Amino acid sequence: MRTAEPAALRSSGGGPDRATFLELFFDLVYVFALTRISARAFEDLVLEGGQTGWSAVTGGGKTLLLLLALWAVWQGTAWTTSRYDPHHLWLQIIVITALLSAMVMGVAIPRAFSQSGLVFAAAYVVAQVSRPAILVLVLRNQQYRRLKLRMLITFCATGVLWLTGALLPGSARVVLWTTALLIEYLAARFGWPVPGLGRSTVSRWDIHGEHLAERYQQIFLIALGETILLAGLSFTRAPTRPGMVAAFAVALATSVLLWRIYVQRAGQILGEAVTRAAHPATVGRSAADTHLVMVVGVVATALGYELVIEHPAGHNELPWMAVVLGGPAVFLAGRARFEYEVFGRVSPSRLVGIAALLLPVPLLVRVAPLVAAILAAVVLTAVAVADARRAWGRPPEEAATPF
Repeated sequence: MRTAEPAALRSSGGGPDRATFLELFFDLVYVFALTRISARAFEDLVLEGGQTGWSAVTGGGKTLLLLLALWAVWQGTAWTTSRYDPHHLWLQIIVITALLSAMVMGVAIPRAFSQSGLVFAAAYVVAQVSRPAILVLVLRNQQYRRLKLRMLITFCATGVLWLTGALLPGSARVVLWTTALLIEYLAARFGWPVPGLGRSTVSRWDIHGEHLAERYQQIFLIALGETILLAGLSFTRAPTRPGMVAAFAVALATSVLLWRIYVQRAGQILGEAVTRAAHPATVGRSAADTHLVMVVGVVATALGYELVIEHPAGHNELPWMAVVLGGPAVFLAGRARFEYEVFGRVSPSRLVGIAALLLPVPLLVRVAPLVAAILAAVVLTAVAVADARRAWGRPPEEAATPF
């Protein structure tokens, strides 16, 4: 443990810095948090009768809002440990604070828009405000301190929206929380501008590219692990039937395919792409958005597993198709952008796969959910095979990021 100033990490040279045990411990909280997100979405689609009409759209939007808040805490923590020494005492305090806050947020997720709203909002504000506040106090480099001061001012301002929204009912809470998240996202996108204090140029931010790339790979694996967990829990909750066995097998196969498509080959060399870029922070920021899209797709796919395993021969509804087929389609969309970030191109198989998943939706709405799940697995298999054929007999492709 170090107590000197947490100097900025090098963006190149010096060898890769692996994620610390504390960072991996922090990630474990997200296994729980993502299962709470899926449970809430499942209630919107099935348990509360919200599987049709506008209620499914609003319920899904609220769940997505909570997921984005969880992502904001994880991403802010990952960027901090990729810019500053994660073994430093104050950095460990930042990670532990984020860990505890994310756990509280996860517990509050099922009732975040009713009686637990203030708990969720307070935990989020603590995680977001404490990080720049601590760094403002311990950093001595004036440039770094000014950035953290602008971030602190921004999060204090949006924190008012989060806490005020938690005290208001229904739509007002959704509007204020959405506005707060939007302000935070735009502030990060444009270098945390604050009147009188200026703004930063993201391309000049110092990050340890390989460390940040590893953190994104790890959060993707966390999301993928959640699909396995949900499939297993869904399969063991009810007496086994032949349709459930088939649905469980399709779910496991789909999880393997999601992993295969991710790692072949961009997922393996993301760190190389970040460190080779002229502006590593620019690639890192783009990869953040891309991994968010892929994680949303994987979480939706996991929800689809739960629906299909528990209702393999039921009658589909359009919101069910949004997760059973839309989840893999969102993943492929994110994976297409990921490929562009690493190689500067997009394989046609990604776009064909998205079309193959979405175009049959009107025909599959009234058939068994298991049929749609099988179609998703077949499409993902075709994409994985196309990736393997492109790489067969050729030397491993090197990163060629356009950034």
